[in-house]
Amino acid sequence: MEIPRTRQGAAGGQAPQGSLVALTERRLGWLDRRQAVLAQNVAHADTPGYRPRDVIGFRQHLAGQLGPALARTQPGHLGPSRPGQAGSQPDRAVAEATPDGNAVSLDREAMRIAETDTAHALAMAVHRSFTGMFRLT
Repeated sequence: MEIPRTRQGAAGGQAPQGSLVALTERRLGWLDRRQAVLAQNVAHADTPGYRPRDVIGFRQHLAGQLGPALARTQPGHLGPSRPGQAGSQPDRAVAEATPDGNAVSLDREAMRIAETDTAHALAMAVHRSFTGMFRLT
């Protein structure tokens, strides 16, 4: 019988990698990164030439983590992205920009922040439900 691989959970416990709890923890981490990127967009709402960013979708995030880690084996290969923008990419849904080149729409960013907050609340509820089943009372 194979013992499932485990990883350190957010609360310090062990969660099997394929479990719903581990998936929920990964979703929470992705949502935290997205919230930080969206907050950075809002902070740069008045910066001339700033283009908003967003993280890759959660489905693509999961698919990317299933493969082997990439390594830079030749000097001509592309290196990792800048540390402050890891996992984020330019937002392709930008429709217009102001005359100074800034393309941040505070309305669009507010909607994305609200969506992320709702998804975070749902993921936390799922995480609490499943970890609550294993608590001793």
